[in-house]
Amino acid sequence: MITGAASGIGRATRTTLEDQGHRVIGVDLHGVEVVADLSTPGGRDVMAKAVTALATEGIDAVIAVAGRPAPAPVPAILALNYFGAVATLELLRPLLLKSQSPRAVAITSTASLTDYDPALVDSCLAGDEAATLLRAEDVDPNSATGYATSKHALAKWLRRAAISEDWAGSGILLNGVAPGRTLTPMTEPFFATEEGRAMLDEATPIALSDCPYGKPEELAEVISFLATLRGRYLVGQILYVDGGTEAIGRPQAI
Repeated sequence: MITGAASGIGRATRTTLEDQGHRVIGVDLHGVEVVADLSTPGGRDVMAKAVTALATEGIDAVIAVAGRPAPAPVPAILALNYFGAVATLELLRPLLLKSQSPRAVAITSTASLTDYDPALVDSCLAGDEAATLLRAEDVDPNSATGYATSKHALAKWLRRAAISEDWAGSGILLNGVAPGRTLTPMTEPFFATEEGRAMLDEATPIALSDCPYGKPEELAEVISFLATLRGRYLVGQILYVDGGTEAIGRPQAI
């Protein structure tokens, strides 16, 4: 099951998995098997019930791709990027438990390493969505802080959840992929202007001389690897598929 399956990285991941012979249930706002708005509790319930009805014997992998970029109201960004992603993974965990080799993948971002709001991250992790979204109304919607906060919180949730009894303790391997600058319908506006390209150069420097951005298919290759992994020893990791952005920004980190 893939959220955000109608376009960009989600669509490319769907194509990659279907080419490998897998049956995929797509979730998005249009053009897929399950139409649901994951930024709302009601939409998440619709998603969970619909996926359960389509996969009564369980699912082998949940891939949470759906996300919203900045600029946008920060409560809307957090509602989808953090609370929507976490709810997707948690609501579908019972279906994963029916699989012989359950896998889950969440899409974070190299933006998670930039200027995020620590207090807002803590609020997300505390789990009170209403209070968090109310607090987020004070964050400038034109800044990148809201998006960075949503992805930083998701990355921290993933690392903590992955090693818990509910996930690794139940045999489910939960890992993440952090894209850097990737050309998708969501990011096209940034690539379309000189100002946007300058912002990308500053925020996401890359080491590759012949590759100005990543392609959805390149992300899909790594995501599908995690979603179909045969081995059982890869747990709680976030793979940065970013042209070297994370290594440039944190050369001393290992």
